[in-house]
Amino acid sequence: MPHVFSTFKRVMVGKPLASSELGHQRLGKLVGLAVFSSDAVASTAFASEEILQVLVPAIGAAAIGYLLPISIIVVVLLVIVVASYRQTIFAYPGGGGSYIVSRENLGTRPALFAGASLLVDYTLNVAVSAAAGVAALTSAVSGLRGHPVALSLVLVALITVANLRGVKESGRLFAGPVYGYVVAMLLLVGVGLGRTYFGHLGTIPPPSDPIGQKGALEAVTLLLLLRAFASGAIALSGVEAISNGVPTFRKPEPRNASITLMWTGTILGSLFFGIAVLAGHLKPRLSETETILSQMGRAVFASSHNPGYILLQASTVAILCLSANTSFADFPRLSSIIAHDGFLPHQLANRGDRLVYSNGIIALSLASAGLLIGFSGNVTKLVPLFAVGLFSAFTLSQTGMVFHHLRRREPRWHYNIVINGIGAAACFVVLCIVVVSKFTEGAWVPTVVIPLIVFVFAGIKRHYDRVQRTMDAVSPLAIPVVHHTVVLPIGRISPAVAQAIGYAQAMKPDHVVAVKVINDPEERDETAAAWAALGCNITLEILESPYRDLAGPILDYLDELDRLYDNDLITVLIPELVVHHWWAQALHNQSALALKARLLFRANTAVTSLPIHL
Repeated sequence: MPHVFSTFKRVMVGKPLASSELGHQRLGKLVGLAVFSSDAVASTAFASEEILQVLVPAIGAAAIGYLLPISIIVVVLLVIVVASYRQTIFAYPGGGGSYIVSRENLGTRPALFAGASLLVDYTLNVAVSAAAGVAALTSAVSGLRGHPVALSLVLVALITVANLRGVKESGRLFAGPVYGYVVAMLLLVGVGLGRTYFGHLGTIPPPSDPIGQKGALEAVTLLLLLRAFASGAIALSGVEAISNGVPTFRKPEPRNASITLMWTGTILGSLFFGIAVLAGHLKPRLSETETILSQMGRAVFASSHNPGYILLQASTVAILCLSANTSFADFPRLSSIIAHDGFLPHQLANRGDRLVYSNGIIALSLASAGLLIGFSGNVTKLVPLFAVGLFSAFTLSQTGMVFHHLRRREPRWHYNIVINGIGAAACFVVLCIVVVSKFTEGAWVPTVVIPLIVFVFAGIKRHYDRVQRTMDAVSPLAIPVVHHTVVLPIGRISPAVAQAIGYAQAMKPDHVVAVKVINDPEERDETAAAWAALGCNITLEILESPYRDLAGPILDYLDELDRLYDNDLITVLIPELVVHHWWAQALHNQSALALKARLLFRANTAVTSLPIHL
């Protein structure tokens, strides 16, 4: 069975990479853009629609008139955030983004809050990206509609496997879809605005299943506009990703990361603004079965069979599915840093066969799958959860940079502190808007969950510190004198038992005893006779179990041994059959597994498995 698993792993993940190859896994700017910016670029596919999802049910078709002003405010916020994070890259080239900045300048608790916010944000990003990718796919392929959760889970599984293969390999895989999407969107906006300017393109006819198209249902209020802005602000998702992953770029890392961040901001801002302008001319309507991007694509390219439309939909599906790669690149790295500090399980700090943080990748995929199932793969239900963690991390990062400049007073620190101060204030205002305007729609979930995660972080840290204090308590170290007793649980008297007895005697313990658990008192004489016929000088203890429990009587017997011998270490030697076929292994050793599980937490007890090969 291990051979089968190893072969399967090599096929799916690839051959192991030596630690010395880590430097060769660094990313250039073009591949780095695909790895770290796919999330930010992909948000242009659904951020505008999420603004309309808020406005249209309230004010009907008039909502399209508010799309461009709200989009302009989002783009201004984007410029502020990009300028702020560019400074973070040069100030903290070791990566870690908001967590490291907060830890170094604001203290442990704000850092944990920033870390929890980012981990929640990355998890939600995977869920939103997969759900949005399925929405784009089903807009073009109607036969796939009706299975959003199943399709989303398949996409998460595929991108998980791709990332387990390594950062560089996954980056090359995702570069095509990212740049294909950018080209398709530039064509959509360019051709669409060109045709509109020359009068060859009018407004889009209403769909057969419009949402909220019954006219003005209520007045335009400040709260309504704030809710719409909060939905559109998710376009900034992923902007911080590059600051978290600076060490993965080729040297000079800060410069390459900074250039990639500027490219990301330019592409994101241009496409987001262009879509808003084009939508203002075409006036697409919300539909249950088709995204507004798909509607505009059919109108601009004149047909759903036009190569331009096919490229648009195919690249949109691809980038939305693969935009989760930003989270798969950053979540494992951030969780590794937090684990190094002792606030997450240490297993998350280790690299796997392919020099990626495999445990973090798997943890992220499982968490996002749970969200997709819990929220039925619905983008609109997931988006309100999204922005809280995002702007919490933004706010803490920029506030931390303000304190960094005040403390270090490096060249141009007055100019830099203004940029980060404006960034911190703007992000805090947006955070408040998101929490207030979206609280009842789901924003309360991360508002509660993030502090709970911080509480868990603190509990994990206390545990590790307590273990470390216990390990360091005895000084100088003294090697104790240990009395050793081997306990050999047996079943039917067989050659396997004889082999186990030989191994137990070879260990040369102070005492060896075999134990046999029987369910029926009538078995006692038969068992004793078989043991006597074996002719060994080891004592056999026959333990009765009227309730047919194997582990209970053995644990009671071990307690008796503890009372009998002082300073005694007990080794429970468990023979386990190893059969030829991996599929047959599940038919054996179930009692042994149950016994080992019960013995795991028993003090002064070691468990040794003795494989008996047939």
